[in-house]
Amino acid sequence: MGRAFVYVILGGGVAAGYAALEFVKRGVSAGELCIISEESVAPYERPALSKGYLLPEEPARLPTFHTCVGAQEERLTPKWYKEHGIELVLGTRVKSADVKRKTLITATGETISYKTLIIATGARALKLEEFGVAGSDAENVCYLRDIADANKLVTAMQSCAGGSAVVIGGGYIGMECAASLVINKINVTMVFPEAHCMPRLFTPKIANYYEEYYKDKGIKFVKGTVLTSFDVDSDRKVEAVNLRDGTRLPVDMVVVGIGIRPNTSLFENQLTMEKRGIKVNGRMQTSDSSVYAVGDVAAFPVKIFGQIRRLEHVDSARKSARHSVASIMEPDKTDELDYLPFFYSRVFTLSWQFYGDNVGEVIHFDDYSGKSFGAYWVKNGHLVGSFLEGGTKEEYEALAVTTRLGPSVENIVELETKGLSFALEMSRGKVEAPAPEVSPNPSTLLLDKPVYPWHAAAGVVLAASIGAFAYWYGRKLRRW
Repeated sequence: MGRAFVYVILGGGVAAGYAALEFVKRGVSAGELCIISEESVAPYERPALSKGYLLPEEPARLPTFHTCVGAQEERLTPKWYKEHGIELVLGTRVKSADVKRKTLITATGETISYKTLIIATGARALKLEEFGVAGSDAENVCYLRDIADANKLVTAMQSCAGGSAVVIGGGYIGMECAASLVINKINVTMVFPEAHCMPRLFTPKIANYYEEYYKDKGIKFVKGTVLTSFDVDSDRKVEAVNLRDGTRLPVDMVVVGIGIRPNTSLFENQLTMEKRGIKVNGRMQTSDSSVYAVGDVAAFPVKIFGQIRRLEHVDSARKSARHSVASIMEPDKTDELDYLPFFYSRVFTLSWQFYGDNVGEVIHFDDYSGKSFGAYWVKNGHLVGSFLEGGTKEEYEALAVTTRLGPSVENIVELETKGLSFALEMSRGKVEAPAPEVSPNPSTLLLDKPVYPWHAAAGVVLAASIGAFAYWYGRKLRRW
């Protein structure tokens, strides 16, 4: 027995929800679309899990953060999917896929066929066992990737209020979970091998600001070493963490955030892979014309850099999902995705946003002992990235616009002196912004096209909209 659909979305995360909404907006008929998810709930805004979901008072719970509330759009509850004739196949694992035959086989043996497939399988949390450390199955060892993980984490926090926790990892999950643990009155020690937190994005100076802020909240840091083993009691609970430098840390719970890996195994040897993801073109289309990939699994061309990138952030998931549906439903009216990389985070009363790329020479600006400061990145004489903590709506919009324009920078000292005002002037049209030259890269899927004035104008409008949404998202929906 089997079922057949015109469109199938494999994966039930953020991207699936935004793709479903876009399908409905573009006139998908009832019965044509199916979403297959291993989770038992309809797609939701995953950022809520490390923020509002972990609050000790009035925590966020479903259905309040189903997609697509993160983009100020309607909340897609299970009822919404039913009303629009979209089949939700929840709690279902797909064990195999055959791209040539356009079929998926579930763990129960059911065959689901499609005409067009969108791969939105996201990523999985890396487990300690992959680094030779046993103990992930302990009752008080927690990861955070889905609702089940979040529920386990909440239970662990509630059982050790006033106790101690060790957070393994200094990235997004580690930083946000550490903040939530402190809010829940738990003593926190962060352990990571790098010299500073958020090493993939932060400079040492930026990282120092956040680390000092965390220290003021009582959080301790043990850097430059890694976990080697756990001490486990007779109830199979971890009672101490042992580090490579010989340190032993007694604990009541452990949170692990050591990275993720894209869920691509079903399609390896069937689709072209790159950067540990599935390679797609500017329409999010894979090497098989009937298959698209979006979100964490998609390695796509970032046009402003002329490179293939795989981005692990909710903003990329939302926008790539919508673009894939536009490409499917209205291919003649849909251009290649022109995405400005955007990242953000909020912890305690802090809120930062980043646009572009953190390569080249970094120029820090403003007072790093205050509440608002930032940085620019300049490569080959052009501004390619920007960061700002504590900005206003106008300031974040200005950074987005300026980064997309990629203005030439002739005087680094002047840029440092001007600081944020450089972006504000640029966004108001007071500074000329010649477009950066991008060397052709034959390994990408980009097509050479002339750049017209309206292209630049559209880019500015898009960048401004990103900045405006980011500000709203950070200020109005602090819990999500």
